[in-house]
Amino acid sequence: GSDSPCQRFPRCWCRILWPLLGAYLACAAVVGYKPVIIVHGLFDSSRTFGKLSTFIRQSHPGTEVFVFDVFDNGASLTSMWKQVEGFKNITYPVMQNATDGVHFICFSQGGLICRGLLSIIPDHNVHTFISLAAPQAGQYGDTEYLRHFFPHFIKSKLYIVCYNTVGQELSICNYWNDPHHRDQYLKNSKYLALLNSERPHLNTSVWKANFLRINKLVLIGGPDDGVITPWQSSHFGFYNEKENTVEMEEEDLYVKDLFGLKTLNTRGDLVICAFNGVHHTEWHSNETVYRGCIEKWLT
Repeated sequence: GSDSPCQRFPRCWCRILWPLLGAYLACAAVVGYKPVIIVHGLFDSSRTFGKLSTFIRQSHPGTEVFVFDVFDNGASLTSMWKQVEGFKNITYPVMQNATDGVHFICFSQGGLICRGLLSIIPDHNVHTFISLAAPQAGQYGDTEYLRHFFPHFIKSKLYIVCYNTVGQELSICNYWNDPHHRDQYLKNSKYLALLNSERPHLNTSVWKANFLRINKLVLIGGPDDGVITPWQSSHFGFYNEKENTVEMEEEDLYVKDLFGLKTLNTRGDLVICAFNGVHHTEWHSNETVYRGCIEKWLT
């Protein structure tokens, strides 16, 4: 065109510099993407997230995507605090090397592990925390996972297994939230009740400040999940004692801003996405979910 730089410079220089400039600009765009750390859920491994990793690399070329093989498959039943420590040891170096910060995409049980990381690491640099179909307010339901591991227990009796020292060595029991035995949950839960600051502890204010270092919290879930029960737990909603669902903004943990959820919302940094027709095992491979509520946050 008439305003092309090649009109104003010798052609020999143009042939050399123009491709180099294009390569530089492309490289500069790639450098702008923050690394993405994916944390798997119960009975998962890195192989589970092939499609999600591909979506990220296609839409954000050059992005570093980390999916660590730690506490894979059966080892994912290890108690949550042990998993948090293990994931901290392997994710913290990635954070330290990322001067502009990182993004978390944390699936299912992994969403609660990531909350543990965000609570205990005082200098984390997680920009966006994407909680993908995670039981953030707890789990209470006769799902296929429950029947597989506790075939002789129905949900109404599982508190007997979970709310004691032995039961709390199992990850599932660390976030089992029986609305009919609330007192026992608050007394015996070694993970979720502390993470939510539903049982006060010495680190309450420090954990809250650490959690609020994130720039954005994205909560993703939907009514056809089939595993997270109630499904609204992925949005911090949960059952009351009558098993009626109480939405997030009416829950005590939000109203009292126990760990910063209300603060995030007030700041305008809480995003809630709901999708119909997505089963629990399909969230991380569903392109509609990725395009609709993940892609835009991976800056």
